[in-house]
Amino acid sequence: MPIVLATTQPGEPEIFASLQGEGPSTGRPSVFVRLSRCNLACVWCDTAYTWRFSGDNRPHRGGESFARKANQVAIDEHDAAQKILALDPDRLVVTGGEPLLQAPALTRLITLLRDIRPRLHVEVETNGTVEAPHALDRLIDQYNVSPKLAHSGNDADLALVPERLQAYSEDPRAFFKFVIATPADLDEVLELKRTYGILPSRLQLMPEGTDSATLYDRMRWLAPLAMRHGLRLTDRLHIHLYGDTRGT
Repeated sequence: MPIVLATTQPGEPEIFASLQGEGPSTGRPSVFVRLSRCNLACVWCDTAYTWRFSGDNRPHRGGESFARKANQVAIDEHDAAQKILALDPDRLVVTGGEPLLQAPALTRLITLLRDIRPRLHVEVETNGTVEAPHALDRLIDQYNVSPKLAHSGNDADLALVPERLQAYSEDPRAFFKFVIATPADLDEVLELKRTYGILPSRLQLMPEGTDSATLYDRMRWLAPLAMRHGLRLTDRLHIHLYGDTRGT
């Protein structure tokens, strides 16, 4: 089976070089690969073109649906590897959608890349609901885990899987990033932190927003809350630099 990617434009897979915009690797030059498909549906998702295809009626605040043919492309892993290597990466960020839904193809892709770039650092951005099989897990250097809180609109039984959250909290490669829209969201984060023993050094708070004004407004009240609870704050650097655009 080929690997299925999102597109920057019809037929063009979303593989690009940029600065990592959020999380523990913020500011690092990276090559990004955005895979298509997701098992969750966040109402504020800024990459709804990876899952909300025509006929999908799961709620989204934009209300837009996307033509699958124009927004999804399946390519051979060798072709994907060539496109990635042409960007001369030393850090690869696999994002989505939910990348771990395509574990077999992703395993083959990373194996091909590591054959040529043995020291390639691989990060996977995940919603924290899917387990990577051993063959893939051993290839991953860092998990950027973003569990979805109640304001995402997802049912907690689907979005917060206890065994997965516990496993990630015990994995030193995993860093948690929680999207915060209102001060009340922090109560849910603190409860998850207590329940699963998430270390403060591996827990970051990030304001929800797809424009600079919204992000700055929310950081003004989120920053003192992070200080009060000894937690880290992360911005969305790519939004300030490039706006809410694909391939950035």
